[in-house]
Amino acid sequence: MEIGISTFVETTPDIETGQTISHAERIRQVVDEIVLADKVGLDIFGVGEHHRVDYAASAPAVILAAAAAQTERIRLTSAVTVLSSADPVRVFQEFATLDAISNGRAEIMAGRGSFIESFPLFGYDLNDYDALFDEKLELLLKIRDSEKVTWEGGHRPAIDNLGIYPRPVQSPLPVWIGSGGNTESVVRAGLLGLPLVLAIIGGRPVQFAPLVELYYKAAAHAGHDASKLSVASHSHGFIADTTEMAADKFFPSTQASMNVLGRERGWGPYTRASFDAARSMEGALYVGDPETVATKIINLRKNVGITRFMLHTPVGTMSNHDDVLRAVELLGTEVAPRVKEEIARWEAENGEQ
Repeated sequence: MEIGISTFVETTPDIETGQTISHAERIRQVVDEIVLADKVGLDIFGVGEHHRVDYAASAPAVILAAAAAQTERIRLTSAVTVLSSADPVRVFQEFATLDAISNGRAEIMAGRGSFIESFPLFGYDLNDYDALFDEKLELLLKIRDSEKVTWEGGHRPAIDNLGIYPRPVQSPLPVWIGSGGNTESVVRAGLLGLPLVLAIIGGRPVQFAPLVELYYKAAAHAGHDASKLSVASHSHGFIADTTEMAADKFFPSTQASMNVLGRERGWGPYTRASFDAARSMEGALYVGDPETVATKIINLRKNVGITRFMLHTPVGTMSNHDDVLRAVELLGTEVAPRVKEEIARWEAENGEQ
């Protein structure tokens, strides 16, 4: 069981002051978070790609590279790379470079992206949303598997027996598929034998169990060794010394961010009642003291089959960055050891892998 953090590097107005942190300062804060995550023993840190004013990370590989030079063990991944509007050659080169700087700790999480700003920015038609991802994933995997590439598609100039450099330390460079729970993307990941990340940010996490089963069935059908594949969860949450403190600190920025997205996407208002319901044991928010959060992660492993858990924190910009650092510290020093000890015991008793 791997435990880590994911972030979108939000730069939203401070709920208390109305001031907005600069992109530069927020990026430096995230590097500090990654360095701390490595220090407290977390396994993975992911940075998501966005191209709008309230998110600072349009170039996750650069942020991760800054942290790679200051860390020793933690794995570093995008969360996600919006592959549909990116050039797979450059994506591979950037993460192969990150792999070199980190000495073999880089990963790519490829997804379509739930935000669409990158499509007009880079000159792509949203009508090609699915076709772009399929084609570019094919090319990315071809580059990963071969130093020299010959390839032709419909949305990018052809490549005729050209070398793609640098080559990564890892062979192969890990490529995960990010999914919001779409059946087609889950099956695709299984058929390709690629590890899967599910964005479990609403509803009841146990409802994702059939998707995990479907993923492993698709992998087995395609002849892949399912025991070597992983399924991760990307889930919102926050940890503090007490559950009441965690909820009170995390709610304001979460509400503000969710209401902005809600107005854009036609959702209803995000209320404290919605928040409190989601942080119940059956809900998708992992908010509380270390024992509470550890218990929910353990349940996710036992009931859904998740083998890597990524806590997305913060949501929005929190007033006190020290609170975020404390959450990272608690995840590494108190939550992760509890989860790993219990899961190791449970797997030994049940013959699980």
